[in-house]
Amino acid sequence: MGGREGNGWASTRRSRNRHIVVVVSLPLTESPSLSAFLHRPPRPDAAHHPGLTSSAPPPPPGSISSGRGIGAAPMDPLDSEGDSRKSNNKPKYSKFTQQELPACKPLLTPGIVVAAFSLIGVIFVPIGLASLSASQEIVELVDRYDANCVPSGDKVGFIQNSDTDKTCTRTLTVPKHMKSPIQIYYQIGDFYQNHRRYVKSRSDKQLRYKNAVHLTKDCDPEGNTVDGAPIVPCGLIAWSMFNDTFAISVNKKTIEVNKKDIAWKSDKNNKFGRDIYPSNFQKGSLIGGAKLNESIPLSEQEGLIVWMRTAALPTFRKLYGRIETDIMANDQVTVVIQNNYNTYSFGGSKALVLSTTTWIGGKNNFIGIAYLTVGSICLFLAVGFIVLYMVKPRTLGDPAYLSWNRDTLDHQY
Repeated sequence: MGGREGNGWASTRRSRNRHIVVVVSLPLTESPSLSAFLHRPPRPDAAHHPGLTSSAPPPPPGSISSGRGIGAAPMDPLDSEGDSRKSNNKPKYSKFTQQELPACKPLLTPGIVVAAFSLIGVIFVPIGLASLSASQEIVELVDRYDANCVPSGDKVGFIQNSDTDKTCTRTLTVPKHMKSPIQIYYQIGDFYQNHRRYVKSRSDKQLRYKNAVHLTKDCDPEGNTVDGAPIVPCGLIAWSMFNDTFAISVNKKTIEVNKKDIAWKSDKNNKFGRDIYPSNFQKGSLIGGAKLNESIPLSEQEGLIVWMRTAALPTFRKLYGRIETDIMANDQVTVVIQNNYNTYSFGGSKALVLSTTTWIGGKNNFIGIAYLTVGSICLFLAVGFIVLYMVKPRTLGDPAYLSWNRDTLDHQY
């Protein structure tokens, strides 16, 4: 190691030419700005940072310190109000805002990475297989009837004519044994229940509270009758309620459809009042959909409650009822449909769905495929990292290689 001193300079060289450290020392008398920097007053937040303290004497009486850095011009006394305002706007000190909370960041060693991917794969693959298997066990019949239940001519005119008979009979063959309960859904396509104007056209307070039947300002154009009387329930959602009906028989034996408990219990108890009854509903010149029994409270009209829970996608299914008996394979299911709902004016579609259920609900292959895909990718990555580490090993996650620990390594070598 060699060194040279003169004119206030000194240099030091470490062994093996690994590092070169240059130390500069200047007398304070030769550097007024450096002297002023070292003797500046302590910072206002020194209480939160004990290392930022200074033993310098306070400024002489009568002097004005700008607080804007070394060499700044004296501050105008009239500007003190602005600085006070700035200091008052300073956020309160906290370890959270200053990012001084205790934290732990694991070192991503090959072992940790392989273990994480393997754990995800081992968990996700069985879940995916179980979900896919349960979905494959579901028996589902889907019959689109909108095109077959109207004449090929003026479809919209046929539906809007209240004097025409809209009865339609459909026959379905059951491919597999369907265990009860069998869910009956109606499926509508190209119906955008998520449209902003449609979703907001309702009055939740009116549906819930008896003294709020007059709150219809959000329900236009189905808020009030021509005479100004409030419509209960008001709004486009209730007005456009689905009104097709299904009568089902199996091998010419009538099957009862249970329409109880098809709505969410939370909706029945919390969104629809027990003392709210329909009034002035579907009394206008333009009939939108189903009519409601005015002697039954809204909390018991489960078909309405199901319809009022709007769908997020343009093609959706809503529960119509349940069949509480089994249907055997190759049985003939006859469905008598009253084709009343007008989807023809906007090019929509209608279908009847009969489906069994399992622990994952209805038929849904996407969940199982998604779990299988993610789990398989994770297992593949785990194997790939193992092979890569064996072919090209590399020391990772060793704290000894951190910059502040390298001095120890330098002495070792």
